[in-house]
Amino acid sequence: MTAAAHRLADAPAHDASASGVAPRRALAPPPGRTASARIAHEEFFDYQPTPRAELPDPQPLIENLTRSVIEILAGARELEQVARWVTDEVYRTLSARASISARARAARGAPAARPAFSVGEPRITEPRDGVVEAVVIVTSRARARAVAIRLEGLDRRWRASAITVL
Repeated sequence: MTAAAHRLADAPAHDASASGVAPRRALAPPPGRTASARIAHEEFFDYQPTPRAELPDPQPLIENLTRSVIEILAGARELEQVARWVTDEVYRTLSARASISARARAARGAPAARPAFSVGEPRITEPRDGVVEAVVIVTSRARARAVAIRLEGLDRRWRASAITVL
């Protein structure tokens, strides 16, 4: 049992005060642990950077993420399908952008449909070890768009830390 669980187990089961509400007890940090030690402990459980040598080829993921993002914005794919491959910030940004696209489609009376487009060859650069940045040109009958993606090696796999559709 953890130290916090011990403290909770030692708490009184019932408070006999007139209000019938038990007073809140502040959980004190474990003895001997300073704030910097707690921060170091929390950083240990955060995403861990992974060097490029331990990561797979990023090109298939870049192409699939590009295709998926365009389909998400068109309403033909659910955002949850890419949740594993994007950071929380990118997920929130894509969610907001998909919502705006859905409202625009509703205002026009247009149904969500799978778009017809082709994905070009990604142009990939590696600004530092464990980071890949790519630009992919996506063309459809009506227009061409650029999708910029930044992948970072976190916890031995690629995760998109930035996606921008221009």
